[in-house]
Amino acid sequence: MMRLTARVSGRVQTVGYRARVVGLARSSGLVGFVQNLPDGRVEVVAEGERSELLGFASAVKMENSLIRVDDLETAYSEASGSFPGFRKVIDPEELEDRLDEGVGILKEILVTVKDGFRDLGGKMDTMLDKQDSTLGEIQGLRFDMKSYMNQRFERIETDLAELKAAMRERGII
Repeated sequence: MMRLTARVSGRVQTVGYRARVVGLARSSGLVGFVQNLPDGRVEVVAEGERSELLGFASAVKMENSLIRVDDLETAYSEASGSFPGFRKVIDPEELEDRLDEGVGILKEILVTVKDGFRDLGGKMDTMLDKQDSTLGEIQGLRFDMKSYMNQRFERIETDLAELKAAMRERGII
C-alpha cells in the first residue's frame, strides 16, 4: 500500500472539483481525503495499491467547462492505513460561505417566483376578462340563433298552413 499526496492548482475551487475527485477515488477503491488549501490549490491524499494510485493521479488532472487543472504536484510515500474511506474535507468558513451563497440564490429564486406569480396573476385577470367577453358573445349568438330559428319556424308553419288550405280547396285532402 502506498500514499499519494498531490497539490492541484488551476480553476479547482468552488467548481465541483473535489466532488469529482471523491467519485474517482471511491470508484478506484482508494481511501483518504481531498480539501481546499488557503492559497487556492486543492490537496489530495489517497492511499491504495500503486497501480490504482498512478491511474488516479492521471485522472485528477481533468478539465471541463468549469474545472481546469493547470498543475499537479505529486509525492508518493508509505501508506498510514488510517483512513476508513475517502471524503471531502470542508472548512467551517467554507461551509458558512456556501450557506450564505445558497441563501442568496434561494432569495433570487423566491423573488423570481414571486414576480412570476404577480405576472401570472395579471395574465389570469386578462384571461378571465377575455373569457367573460367570449361568454357574452356566445350568449348573444345563442339569442340571435334562437330568434332566427323562431322566425324560420313561424314562416314554415305559415307556409304549411297555406299549403293545407290550398290542398283542401282542391279536394286533395
